[in-house]
Amino acid sequence: MYDLAILWDWIAFSVRWLHVITAMAWIGASFYFIALDLMLKPNDALPEGAYGEEWEVHGGGFYHTVKYLVAPARMPEHLTWHKWQSYSTWLSGAALLMIIYWVGGELFLLDPTKADLSLWQGILISGGSLTIGWLLYDAMCKSKLADHPTVLMLLLFVILVFMSWGYNQIFTGRAALLHLGAFTATIMTANVFFQIMPNQRVVVEDLKAGRTPDAKYGKIAKVRSTHNNYLTLPVVFLMLSNHYPLAFGTEFSWIIASLIFLTGVTIRHYFNTMHKTGTGPHWTWAVTVLLMILIAWLSTIRTGETWEDAEARALTAYEQTYAAAEGFENAYDTVISNCSMCHAREPVWGNMQWAPKGVYLETPGDVARHAEQIYLQAGVSHAMPPPNAVQMDEEARRSIVAWVREVRRQ
Repeated sequence: MYDLAILWDWIAFSVRWLHVITAMAWIGASFYFIALDLMLKPNDALPEGAYGEEWEVHGGGFYHTVKYLVAPARMPEHLTWHKWQSYSTWLSGAALLMIIYWVGGELFLLDPTKADLSLWQGILISGGSLTIGWLLYDAMCKSKLADHPTVLMLLLFVILVFMSWGYNQIFTGRAALLHLGAFTATIMTANVFFQIMPNQRVVVEDLKAGRTPDAKYGKIAKVRSTHNNYLTLPVVFLMLSNHYPLAFGTEFSWIIASLIFLTGVTIRHYFNTMHKTGTGPHWTWAVTVLLMILIAWLSTIRTGETWEDAEARALTAYEQTYAAAEGFENAYDTVISNCSMCHAREPVWGNMQWAPKGVYLETPGDVARHAEQIYLQAGVSHAMPPPNAVQMDEEARRSIVAWVREVRRQ
């Protein structure tokens, strides 16, 4: 029973590893095919129905790719479907969200200083918002807005900004940005599952039946694929943001997340144009740099809960369980002596501006709230504190382990 937290942490690590691997496969395939599509060149010698060709060299071999605008005259014997990268990324990401933000919701999901919600209410908002987001986006794409792609993209940006603000009103900073990434990734994967793949299957069935496929199916798939292309980079940023408190732990983190979507557009526009014409518009890099400077400035504005506010705030039931357990005083003294110089609302260690990962360990409520993290980071492992900063002895680590395990005996 004592090793349950260790086992659970390894499960989370394994699922995160899977998620990163599948995400690399999906993003790599997406970027490759977008670039390939833009680099296609016309040729009078192409087969009937072919749109363009591309010659590439890689790994000591030459590759000749021909794209058909709708479909070839007959069904090829071997056809590779690119779908599992997307599905595996979303499924592993959903599993990771459940492991960290649902099972560990009282610690990582809910912020009692923002909204008084039960864990189940938070979980329902978490899961329900992902579904509602896809339904709203899909309805817009199927409306007359589909004939106005620029307007459609602007409306999608407005929705993302609203969700960024909304998540920040309810969840912790880390959870808010992670959920915005999951919200966006759900739209991307649903595009593949509900639109791109079904439309491609219709084309394949038409070929098998000897019918001429309708070009509209390819057009629909292309629009959704283009949206995915511009959303990819912001999703990667949001998934990495939980490691950087300057991204998630500030008053204006929801604005920072919103601006990141604009940088995704400028960066992808440069590479898309470069792949198509051979030269990218350099002004996009200037705009991207200006946006990042604005983001960095926003992250320096200090507001939010002070140490005094945290000390005065009533402990949640979760925190009370750990604060009332035998051994808490010894563990609290250990944490204050070894961790609070960095994990403070105003760190005093070196040139540190923000607590690592936005984790504060100053008040009894802070320490109780992060009990399981402290147990894993400084109790059963030597991950914290950094040995070049503080030499924490084994007796101090044992006091943390004894405290947390006492809670589990209850």
